[in-house]
Amino acid sequence: MGLWRVCANLIWPPLCPITGDPVAAPGELSAKAWSQVRFLDAPWCESCGLPFDYPIGKGALCGACAAQEPACRRMRSAFVYDAESRRLVLMLKHAGRTDGLKVFGRWMARAGRDALDGADGLIPIPLHASRLRRRRFNQSFLLARAVSEVTSLPVEPNLVLRTRATPSQGGLSGKARQRNVAGAFRIQKNAKPFIEGRRFVLVDDVHTTGATLQACARVLKRAGAEDVTAITLARVVKPVDPLT
Repeated sequence: MGLWRVCANLIWPPLCPITGDPVAAPGELSAKAWSQVRFLDAPWCESCGLPFDYPIGKGALCGACAAQEPACRRMRSAFVYDAESRRLVLMLKHAGRTDGLKVFGRWMARAGRDALDGADGLIPIPLHASRLRRRRFNQSFLLARAVSEVTSLPVEPNLVLRTRATPSQGGLSGKARQRNVAGAFRIQKNAKPFIEGRRFVLVDDVHTTGATLQACARVLKRAGAEDVTAITLARVVKPVDPLT
C-alpha cells in the first residue's frame, strides 16, 4: 500500500458501504454486511444462472431457458439484487463511487468463472451517447475493467453501439423490456472482422430479465461471434420452477 493510501485511510477510514462500519480496505464488507448479502453459486440454471433451492442434477435448466434457448449461452451474477445489496449497485451507478470496483471485479470473476472460460474479450453493455454525456461514465465499462484486472481479458468497449436512447427499464414487465431494447444495439462499423469466430463475455451491473443481455448477444451472434456469455454484479431473483 502506498504512502498516500496509508495517509488517506488515516484521515478518511474506509467504511463498509452497507453498514458504515470500519473495514480494512475501501469497498470491503463488514462482518454484519456479509451476512446480509446473498452471494450466488451453484446450484443454479446452467444457462441463465437463476439459483435453485437444492441440487437437481448437472445441466438443469429453469423453465424459461428450457422453453427457449437464450442467445446469451450462459449468464452469471455475483449476488442477489435486493433491499440489502442494492446500495452496492447504486453507489456505483448513480453516486459514481468507484472504491468498491476492485472487490466487485473479484466477486464477478469468481461467480462467472464458467462464463469466462475460453473467452477472448469483455464487452461492457454500452450506454447511448446522450445518457453517457449526462452520467459522464458507463458503470458497465468500469465493471468490465475491474474484471479484466482479475482475468487479464481485454475490454472491447467499441464493438457494440447503443443507437437508440431507450427509456429506463425500471418498472417494465419482461415483455415490455424486450420491446424497449429491440433494435437498440448494432455492431460498430468495420467491427465485424474483430467479432467473427471469437468468444465474448458481456458485462453489466444488474440482470433483471436479461432482455438487454439477450439483445446485445443477438447482434454479436449475427455478426459472427462464436459464443456469447455474460456476467453481472447483481441479479433480480424471482421464484421459478426448475426443469431437468
